[in-house]
Amino acid sequence: MHNQLYNLQMLEAAYHKLPQPKDSERVRTYIPRHPAATPPSYPQVQLPVASNPAFWERLSMHSYGTDTMFFAFYYQQNTYQQYLAAKELKKHSWRYHRKYNTWFQRHEQPKVTTDEYEQGTYVYFDFHVGNEDKQGWCQRIKTEFTFEYNYLEDELIV
Repeated sequence: MHNQLYNLQMLEAAYHKLPQPKDSERVRTYIPRHPAATPPSYPQVQLPVASNPAFWERLSMHSYGTDTMFFAFYYQQNTYQQYLAAKELKKHSWRYHRKYNTWFQRHEQPKVTTDEYEQGTYVYFDFHVGNEDKQGWCQRIKTEFTFEYNYLEDELIV
């Protein structure tokens, strides 16, 4: 009976990880939205290393890596690099909030935890650049923040 239950659980888990049609699609190459005229000495194509997952893993180990990953996430939208950056951010306990379109990380253990939300102090990445009222593009602390789980982005999409 134990083996049968275990097999059913494994089949159920495998069902949720079925290959999708998009898994067989080729990776789209980067096409800039607003190309700028640059001198021939300036690189004209993106380096292939930027599509290597090992590059992003090594990058995340450096102090400047987090900012680089946030840059890739917000400025290389709908690319494989955005996916790789998000994957590394998640490995470092950053969680994406769909309502605020920003990344949060626990600053300390939540004070309140339920099935629907958790409340506590969080570090969040402020991606707003050039606002009159605040500097932006930095990490800030938000106290007494309620992180509702229904806004948590769990799936990474390539």
